[in-house]
Amino acid sequence: METQIRGRRGAGGRPKTGKPNPIDVHVGSRVRLRRTLLGMSQEKLGEAIGLTFQQVQKYERGANRIGASRLFDLSRVLDVPVSFFFDDMPDGGERSTPRASRAEERQPSFEPDPMAKRETLELVRAYYRITDPQVRKRIFELTKSVANSSPVEAE
Repeated sequence: METQIRGRRGAGGRPKTGKPNPIDVHVGSRVRLRRTLLGMSQEKLGEAIGLTFQQVQKYERGANRIGASRLFDLSRVLDVPVSFFFDDMPDGGERSTPRASRAEERQPSFEPDPMAKRETLELVRAYYRITDPQVRKRIFELTKSVANSSPVEAE
């Protein structure tokens, strides 16, 4: 049976398609989100947990899976609970585990997380650099007003 499973799978339980598991991609994007919100470079994060920046890049892309002990280290360095990395998981994420994907040979496709976009991160950083709380609140209200008056895109 082990041989049969190995024959259908690549290293680490990854399907032969070579695409990263959507859960690994999501967890990696949450690492990137938090690191970027803290203004931390990949190099600094790598130093803090004993990795090279290239290894951090692979984690953030979902190309490499993050083990439990490494996820725990990341949570301490990035000052978030481990659950943070699984927050906002797209619906159907539970179908992407190795066990579930053996039963269902296709991987679901996920929409990219808007919180992982550079534009979003830069906007959030700039917003929090506004020191006057009244000005910040007015910018917030203006942004909401513009968003509410914009036509909604057809899906």
